[in-house]
Amino acid sequence: EQARAVVDGVLLGSYDPGRWKTTRRERREIERLVLVTDADLGAEADRARRVASWTNRARDLSNMPANELTPERLAEIAQEISSEVTGLSVEALGLDQTRELEMGAFNAVAQGSRNPAQMIVMRYEPPEAQGDVVLGLVGKAITFDTGGISLKPPDFMEEMKHDMSGGAAVVAAMGAIADLGLPVRTLAVVAATENMPDGAAYRPGDILRARNGKTIEVISTDAEGRLVLADALTYAREQGATHILDLATLTGAMVIALGDIYAGVFSNDDGWRDRIVAAGAATGDRVWAMPMDPRYRRMIDSTYADMRNTGRFRMAGGQAGAELLKEFAGDGPWAHLDIAGPAALRYGRGDYLSQPGGTGYGVRLIAELASSLA
Repeated sequence: EQARAVVDGVLLGSYDPGRWKTTRRERREIERLVLVTDADLGAEADRARRVASWTNRARDLSNMPANELTPERLAEIAQEISSEVTGLSVEALGLDQTRELEMGAFNAVAQGSRNPAQMIVMRYEPPEAQGDVVLGLVGKAITFDTGGISLKPPDFMEEMKHDMSGGAAVVAAMGAIADLGLPVRTLAVVAATENMPDGAAYRPGDILRARNGKTIEVISTDAEGRLVLADALTYAREQGATHILDLATLTGAMVIALGDIYAGVFSNDDGWRDRIVAAGAATGDRVWAMPMDPRYRRMIDSTYADMRNTGRFRMAGGQAGAELLKEFAGDGPWAHLDIAGPAALRYGRGDYLSQPGGTGYGVRLIAELASSLA
């Protein structure tokens, strides 16, 4: 823990988000970090260095402006990452393929944008995989979220480039898992699209049929994250994931509840939830367990469809989102990590995450979680 803390503090604390500036304040780059320690701590420090590097890669992705980081560019970056490590493969499903797969919820969100959507599928197959566990990671990657027809207010809309931070964490974490050579099969599905207003955009009142056949009444087009995740979760389970964790900047309710320090986790399995909480505590990606209760399900009841995409009441917004996602998680352990608070900072937090912008939240947690399954 001491070695990890030192490495994280130095490498994450020295991150510079201002790489688009043409004139920059002169900074001294860290060329070497020397730790005087024993061999065991040295190995842990090297592991922390690798994970911190991938965390900063996720921050780079989160901070990229939407005119540079389109869904297709994110898919290209995932491909580039696969060439840097061993055992990682990438497949990008375009709209023609997602239409064939009848991903009606994902496709509805995607249809309002001129930048083609991508369902990015990453597979890590280690040569010495242990057991039958397949870790499934699902990431929300809305590369820019205007709210769609339910348009957001203009204040701070520029921050909506960070709405792909869940996907950024998943893409970078797959690189970290492969880089560390962890012996656990891992599947990632990243739902990448913009959410834009357009003559072709989906509307409030539309009823969507997701891949698993369930129908969703659209109340707000600004609750799009749960729609793209619905089809991604179904696909991850179909592709063999036994234990699923999804990461998403899903609700403002979670920011109100937990601020920018903790993410909230919802799960259908207490043991899986506790393992995720423990991974967060060990790495600094802190997690707070949130309640799930069958009585919350009534909040997404719809007159016309199987469910609606926002809660019927002005309360428990995080639970409303989680209840919808549970409808698509299938059988087996699943957890939803709402990272809306800690994924990106408007101001420095006063600790080693001293810079505004993307934090890379989730990469360290996922690497620790995968290690615990190995």
